[in-house]
Amino acid sequence: VQLQASGGGLVQTGGSLRLSCSASGLTFRDYAVGWFRQAPGKEREVVAALSRRGDFTYLVDSVKGRFTISRSTAKNTVYLQMNSLRPEDTAVYYCATARGDNVHIPARDLNEYDYWGQGTQVTVSS
Repeated sequence: VQLQASGGGLVQTGGSLRLSCSASGLTFRDYAVGWFRQAPGKEREVVAALSRRGDFTYLVDSVKGRFTISRSTAKNTVYLQMNSLRPEDTAVYYCATARGDNVHIPARDLNEYDYWGQGTQVTVSS
């Protein structure tokens, strides 16, 4: 299994980026998925999560109204659309999958996740 995150980059405050996570060796519709981020000196935190069924999402309070998590079954890709970016969003962003035993509940706990992508850097300049 391999997850590949991409789409990061340097953007000004207020700008947008769309992160993509592709997978080989698994099908996203069979898993709960999540996006995490880790800033220098800080712990990795969940940013957004999508239930295995794809019907419920979770967003950390700091990104509500700005970020959206979605999934394309046809492309077997998960996205994180990030709008109105702020300097505090600067971090390495990771995608990951969890078993999602309850198909309707997004997995919020980092420890629930089994497979991780390599991370993509997002830098927001002020």
